[in-house]
Amino acid sequence: MDSSSRSIRYGAAVGVIAYGSVAVFYALFDLRAARGVLYTVNQLGRAFFRGVRDTASLDLPTAVDWSAIALYNALHFAVSLAIGITVATLVEHAHRRPDRAPVTLLTLIAGFVFTIGIIGAATASMRPVLPWWSIIVANSVAVVLAGWFLMRQYPTVFRRLTDPPIR
Repeated sequence: MDSSSRSIRYGAAVGVIAYGSVAVFYALFDLRAARGVLYTVNQLGRAFFRGVRDTASLDLPTAVDWSAIALYNALHFAVSLAIGITVATLVEHAHRRPDRAPVTLLTLIAGFVFTIGIIGAATASMRPVLPWWSIIVANSVAVVLAGWFLMRQYPTVFRRLTDPPIR
């Protein structure tokens, strides 16, 4: 299998793992808060696709908007796949070019921070429903699980990414 198709295949797996882990995190988050398993995704769908911006209304019980949930899940899935393919491509590059591993690690870390910032900015009006800590934890869980998958595919790359350079 060539590196391009491997990056797409592994990237799709990474995207599915990340999407699923974030979805499960927020389902558990909502259950723990006694709000119902689809509360956060319903509010995100309503905010992104129905224009709901009033944070007071986000705290109130609302009917489940199935089409908003479907649209939001489609968006979340597509973005997760795009990020997964990008990450897998970077890891594949580090696999082929071990001398580039430190730059790849910095790029992955910067991508994580950038993703958190974009999500935070896009959901600023929803902070009572979607606190910063939950965004960071949900995405960290996704990184750990997706990283575990990639580590199994590229064990030497992850050693290169984390070993300090020898001078």
